[in-house]
Amino acid sequence: MNLEIPTRFAERDWERAVDGGPVRFAVVGLGWFGRDVALPAIEDSEYCEATAVVSGSAEKASSVAEERGLDAALTYEEYADGEHAEAYDAVYVVTPNALHLPHVETAASLGKDVLCEKPLEATGERAERVVEVCEEAGVQLMTAYRMQTTRSVRWVREQVRAGVIGDPVQFTGEFSFNMLAGGGDPDQWRLDPDLAGGGALMDVGVYPLNTARFVLDADPVAVHATAIENPPAFDGVDEHVAFTLAFPDDVTAQCSASYGASGANHMTIVGTEGRITVDPVFDVDADRQITIARDHGETTVDVAEPPEMVEEFDFFATAVLGERDIGPDGEHGLLDLRVAEAVYESSDEGRRVDL
Repeated sequence: MNLEIPTRFAERDWERAVDGGPVRFAVVGLGWFGRDVALPAIEDSEYCEATAVVSGSAEKASSVAEERGLDAALTYEEYADGEHAEAYDAVYVVTPNALHLPHVETAASLGKDVLCEKPLEATGERAERVVEVCEEAGVQLMTAYRMQTTRSVRWVREQVRAGVIGDPVQFTGEFSFNMLAGGGDPDQWRLDPDLAGGGALMDVGVYPLNTARFVLDADPVAVHATAIENPPAFDGVDEHVAFTLAFPDDVTAQCSASYGASGANHMTIVGTEGRITVDPVFDVDADRQITIARDHGETTVDVAEPPEMVEEFDFFATAVLGERDIGPDGEHGLLDLRVAEAVYESSDEGRRVDL
């Protein structure tokens, strides 16, 4: 099979002509990601516009709104009361995990479509409610898995589908970093089990988990896992996690994540006739390198592609405007919470857990 690897990933395979727009966003949560990553991405997007920001701090909301020239600056309470609801069409929720549900409930009650950061919530039960309130209100809900809108990762998925490496056999993925090295904050919300729902798994482990589902185009049927805490810094949350996912047709995925290891993020899909490796892969706007190895040799390309958060927002907006499949919807995000709960159950009980 001949293979042509592009030097630039210039096409949006999901893009369709749409009427109307732009989709006006309220960004709920002004931590570094909402403020420094999401808002600039919306500003650079083709189909979106930021018109409101929401924060627990009135001063922060006002400062960011003034800096960005936005129409509305709201506290969480003002947002919940529906103030300035006419200023936006959709809501991007980028708060700590356990705060997703109340903000999504508000958006649904106001008839606003929702782009919600991963994981969908801190527990499967709360994630299920996130899905339910959006369904009941008839609003769109997308789980913000940017890997699924990133052009190079979508291209890799198409190569797997096309049989470039034969039949898939195994996926491996790792996403690790040393959270507390160099003065990392031990009091951050990601180390609070009530706010985060877990540790490395819930923050970075969901990347190899969900990307395995995406590139294999399948859902796992069982999991076997080990999750390790390390008090006092990692008390009630996992510092390290490793898990094996069993997929249909005897395909497996080996995934690991850590808050206390040297930085690494890569994935490999092994097939009966070759393998595809992407390294790095999971960081925001990673300088990805794709290597495809088959019997006749190896081909490597350094990926050139646009900012992936711009892609994610435009993907969401064109789905809403064009009535296209929104992709990783709420049910899709809910399944990852079910898998995460099974990972912890498997680790606690030392056995394989069927899904």
